[in-house]
This record gives sequence, structure tokens and C-alpha cells, in this order.
Amino acid sequence: MPDKVPANDAIDLLLAQHARIEELFVLVAGSAGDTRREAFDDLVRLLSVHETAEEELVHPLSRTLPDSDALVDDRLAEEREAKETLRTLVDGGVDAPGFDAGLLLLRTAVLTHARYEERYEFPRLRAHVPAGRLRGLADAVRAAEAFAPTRPHPGTESAAANLALGPVLAVADRVRDAIRDASS
Repeated sequence: MPDKVPANDAIDLLLAQHARIEELFVLVAGSAGDTRREAFDDLVRLLSVHETAEEELVHPLSRTLPDSDALVDDRLAEEREAKETLRTLVDGGVDAPGFDAGLLLLRTAVLTHARYEERYEFPRLRAHVPAGRLRGLADAVRAAEAFAPTRPHPGTESAAANLALGPVLAVADRVRDAIRDASS
């Protein structure tokens, strides 16, 4: 999961997570039964904690750079749409009619979003933020992920919303996860 990914800095960590997210999409799409359900649970958790950390730490840092507001606003809009689609898939479950079509739409949206970050946002951060700060940011990202909600919550895309609502949502999500795991 996210805390086991080695990284030299926050950008390396996020790139490794993007690769893992892509792998999980393939695993979910290509499996069935319990393997599919477990892979989907892993995907939901990773997407949720990853986006929370970006919303709390990475995007606000990007906003401090010149001419970055539109770039960040676009990423946040993409994240909200992905959370809405993901929540629909979570609510329906992997066996629901339309799951495969919804998963394909989500995959396309999430991977397109990741490519925009990789092509536009991350290079700007590398160019303008000192390397030491990016290395320290990796630890902050891991800490944010450790306390982040593990399910999608559309409407919490701002750093302020994540900081205000995130801890309560994270506790509720983790209790729900524990109950699900205990009943499996």
C-alpha cells in the first residue's frame, strides 16, 4: 500500500502510486470473485488516500507557484468527478450490473488525470520547489495518507475540507473497513 512505496521525494512517491493504481485497475478488470473484490477494495483505498494527500499537500503547494490556479482547479474538478464515479461503484459493488462499464470510465478518467499531473503539475513542482522540501513532503504525504479516509467522499477536494472533515470520515471509513474485513 502507499506507505510501503520507496521514494526519494513526494513526486517519486506519487508516481509510484500512479503505477500501482494502474496495476490495480488491470487486476480488478481481469479477475473475478474474491480476488476481484479484494483488488477493488485495494484500489478504492489507494485512490482515496492518494487523492486526499494530493488535495491536502501537493495541490496547495502547486498553487503557490505562478500561474497555477487554473491547473490546480482542473485537477480538483477531475478528482471530484472520479470520487463520484468511484462512490457509485463502491455502493453497487463489483457484481452490480454496469460495474465493468463504470470501471472502464473510472480507469480512463483516473489515468488521464494522472497523466496531466505527471506532464504539467509535477514538472512545475520539481522546477520550482527545492529538492529538500520535496523529500520532506514525501514524509508529509505518507502521514496524510495514514490518517486519510479510505473511501471516496466527493465534496472534500480542498485542503480545508480535507482537514476539517477528513479525520471524522477516516475513522468512519476505517471502522467500516474493519467490519467488512471481519465479516469476510
